[in-house]
Amino acid sequence: MKAYIFPGQGAQFSGMGLDLYENSAEAQALFEKAKELDITIFSSPFDETAIDFLEVLNCPAYKIASFECTDFPLIKKAAATGKPLIISTGMANLAEIELLVNYLDELNVEQYALLHCISSYPAPIDQSNLKTMVDMQQRFDTVVGLSDHTLGTAVSITGVALGAAIIEKHFITSRSDGGPDAAFSIEPDELKELCQQSKIVFSALGKVSYELKEAEKTNIVFRRSIYIVKDIKKGEVLTLDNTRRIRPGYGLSPIHFEAILGKIANKSISRGTPLNWNMIHND
Repeated sequence: MKAYIFPGQGAQFSGMGLDLYENSAEAQALFEKAKELDITIFSSPFDETAIDFLEVLNCPAYKIASFECTDFPLIKKAAATGKPLIISTGMANLAEIELLVNYLDELNVEQYALLHCISSYPAPIDQSNLKTMVDMQQRFDTVVGLSDHTLGTAVSITGVALGAAIIEKHFITSRSDGGPDAAFSIEPDELKELCQQSKIVFSALGKVSYELKEAEKTNIVFRRSIYIVKDIKKGEVLTLDNTRRIRPGYGLSPIHFEAILGKIANKSISRGTPLNWNMIHND
């Protein structure tokens, strides 16, 4: 079984993927159980007949496995349903991915995501090359994600930090149950941790912003600013002797310190007063 995490939707375990081969009865039972639990479930069909069967189950999306990402007839059949497609790109080189994206455009597929994937089970962490996922997003201007076959959850969480909108991870209730995917599948506690950490990381990404953040506003007083440190009479010149850059930050920014030196006070200013522009002649 595969668990799908969508960081932008609160990083909840909201998808379950089933590789559909021949056990259609199992698939039907899982779809019914998922509906009962209000969990989104979809499948990876491996031939056109599987899509026909899944349409009867009202499958909401189709995952194209990495080994099938060059099977254009299968992709065409899945695209004809009008459902979103999630396509792993493991094993595919750049030229093949470009052909795939062009083909999806020809089919007028509007909702699809490309998953960066290393088709090794388990996949070596040092060959994950997550920067490829970033390049895919920039190159193809589409939703990208990560199909992660590494051990643990660190690579998946890093993928979220780099912009993955979808995380696919093999899931098993207990690795001790055995099976071909058991060694690199995560267990319930790990899935819970992955969801929690993905939510935190996605929240931390935020947006591009150079403005003062709400959490910073109360600390602005701890910045230095320009203060009058000796009593100044109207008409007196501001100098290094009667001004200083000190805390708190209620006066002019030190950015303007050199500019105010030599200026004339247009009023008497008491020692300890934060300086502002309306206290000096600016001509």
